[in-house]
Amino acid sequence: MHYPIQLIKVEPIVTAVIRSQVPLEELPRFIPAACGEVWTFIRSAALPRPGRHTALYLDSRGSVEVGAEVAEPFSGNDRVQCSKLPGGRVVTTTHFGPYHRVSEAHTAIRTWCTGHGHSCSGISWEIYGHWDQSWNKDSSKIRTDVFHLLNTLNA
Repeated sequence: MHYPIQLIKVEPIVTAVIRSQVPLEELPRFIPAACGEVWTFIRSAALPRPGRHTALYLDSRGSVEVGAEVAEPFSGNDRVQCSKLPGGRVVTTTHFGPYHRVSEAHTAIRTWCTGHGHSCSGISWEIYGHWDQSWNKDSSKIRTDVFHLLNTLNA
């Protein structure tokens, strides 16, 4: 798949998340479960204007924050906490297709950065498109936006 790469500046986005340490092989189970739990919290707390689901990868050791965009900071509980997706200079692309192939977009970004003299910070995230019923029949339309935060020296 061809991935058009962009270098842009983004603002932080407030999120409702579950923080955890998750081995790579468990992410396909953890992410949907955490998104569901966060969405249940958002509804029960009546948080205004919830947005798309997110997964923030904080390091290579499996530290993640999974949840959803929210309109404003809030008080969480012992499981769901208020956080933010980072702001700053990022390299981004969009993956269209099944989730199990999103890693190809991450690889494309890292390859692009190496070829263009940029250094990634090790922090990356995904923002998942709002589910459309047509995706059940055609997974090639599933949208996932992928972001890699650059080191501040290249920002």
